[in-house]
Amino acid sequence: MMRNLIRCGGPLRAALPLLRGYHSPSSPLPRQPVPYLSKVLARYLRSLQPLVSEEELEGTRELMQEFLRPGGQAEELQRQLQRRAERTDNWLTDWRQQSIYLENHLPLPVHSSPAVILPQRDYKDWRGQLRFAAKLISGVLDFKAKIESPEGLKELWRGRSLCPDQYRNFFGSCREPGYKRDRVLIHPPHKAPPQHVTVCRNYQFFRIDVYNSDGTPITEDQIHQQMLFLRAHSYKTDKEPVGVLTTDHRNSWGRAYASLIRDRLNRDSVRSIQQSLFTLCLDATALKYSEDLYSSRTAAQMLHGGGSHANSGNRWFDKTLQFVVGEDGTCGLIYDQATADASAVLTMLRHVLDYCARGPSLLPPRTPLIRLPPPRKLYFNFPTDIKQHIEQAKQNLDILVNDLDICCFTFTDFGKRFPQRHNLGPGAFLQIALQLAYYRLHGALCATCEVVSMRAFHRGRSDVVRCSSPEALEFVHAADDPDRKAEEKLSLMVRAVESHQESTEQVLQGQSVDGAILALKMLCISSGVALPSLFMDTSYAISSHWKLFTGQVSSPMDCVMCYGPLVPDGYSACFAPSEDSVTVCVSAFDCCQETDAQKLSEGLQDALRDMRALILECRPGEE
Repeated sequence: MMRNLIRCGGPLRAALPLLRGYHSPSSPLPRQPVPYLSKVLARYLRSLQPLVSEEELEGTRELMQEFLRPGGQAEELQRQLQRRAERTDNWLTDWRQQSIYLENHLPLPVHSSPAVILPQRDYKDWRGQLRFAAKLISGVLDFKAKIESPEGLKELWRGRSLCPDQYRNFFGSCREPGYKRDRVLIHPPHKAPPQHVTVCRNYQFFRIDVYNSDGTPITEDQIHQQMLFLRAHSYKTDKEPVGVLTTDHRNSWGRAYASLIRDRLNRDSVRSIQQSLFTLCLDATALKYSEDLYSSRTAAQMLHGGGSHANSGNRWFDKTLQFVVGEDGTCGLIYDQATADASAVLTMLRHVLDYCARGPSLLPPRTPLIRLPPPRKLYFNFPTDIKQHIEQAKQNLDILVNDLDICCFTFTDFGKRFPQRHNLGPGAFLQIALQLAYYRLHGALCATCEVVSMRAFHRGRSDVVRCSSPEALEFVHAADDPDRKAEEKLSLMVRAVESHQESTEQVLQGQSVDGAILALKMLCISSGVALPSLFMDTSYAISSHWKLFTGQVSSPMDCVMCYGPLVPDGYSACFAPSEDSVTVCVSAFDCCQETDAQKLSEGLQDALRDMRALILECRPGEE
């Protein structure tokens, strides 16, 4: 079957050779290569094998052969994609931003914006909260100065530089809701840069200027003084939680937004938030939980704020960067993926935490030499229709908060060191364990994607790897079969891990299945032609219904990332492996009776132990 598919693509290969990564005149980084459609679609067909029936697979193969026939639609689309690649800095990035983020009408919390949970700080009251918040703001400003300095920020991956392009849009940017699609507001480069940050407390928003008139940042002690003033002027908790509007479905928030900014006072306040460098949220102490539930409840608090009666009104989810500092020592970040990606965000956070670790963390405040203007409170008017929008947004948010089930845990039996000793990629090892856990729980594999960074290319952002493979299916079928020998099971496991590593490498080299499919769709839409039948059949619908949405935090920091599932009957799973342990955050929706985050978490730990035991059984003495 696969040989037939590749053979029918032969003439296309001769007519349209694969574009290698070529360099942008203004960037030392290579541009993202154009995928060769017949090869990419052969891998697409292969990814369907664990997910669909033989009949469905055969139907898809026939549609693919028709699509790839000489002189057919594929040749013209390949030419169009090549022309786009020659005219743009990156043929994929803008399309992914538009289709995946800006045209997605689901709420940003849980459905789109990830949260990063940082280690709990060692304070337990508001005094420590304000001191740490001041230090954190100083650390972020220090990072901003670093990326804007002549030497800039140098990041290497496998000896190659990573694209720093997205950093210039981290600060002063914000999403703006629309009726059909959102847009990202970027501060114009020809105008003076923003000089302020937004701080929210008790549902009230304040503007704090953080630069002197000569452009130098104010000191940490000066920021602390501003925080003390802000706290003294934000005691009331009976305010309308205007920030809750940003948690609603995007089209609902778009309608409310249009009404909200008709009022001049509201418009000025919203513009101040949108144009600020970033937002910092001073959260009240969340409900107390047992030690076992702490990480899971903190993840939920960071992800959505806890609901309309907790800290969700203390947010403006449209902001690209939103830091959270709790009175109980919790801290973290929520970021908007329309503008920022995990790898760049984690680089920034590492710099900020290193800055915060310098010297004593609780120094007595110094009286500033020059009196600064106090923080300016941002006021809003609330006509009847806006109050109704707020009430509706609160109801929708609380439904979402109550529906989300999060389970965070640290697996301490082993970390990435163990698979590395056996020449197995740790990331691929974790993915196959997840496939085994899902199969044991649900009796089948499902469409699974893993997000990877594409920043090795000019203006590269992210893409996804298809994780379900024929090799993974073979292994999970054999894993619990008492009639299969251990050596055979180990061989199948190694093949499954290596297959995932190979699929990952293909994507990292710019040969992504889903990137190519998105390109074909966008080219058809822009040309006003019908989508190929290949992407209208049942197989495509099944294979793109991502029931497992996964990712990995590759950072020396002690942190956990979490996000919600992509589909109602799915899961998300984010891994943060260290040398001798793996921290995992799994989420699901309670509304689906088939999914259970706790059961998948337990199954994942069992799968990891079983895979380790299998290796040690076949390779004794190689602990």
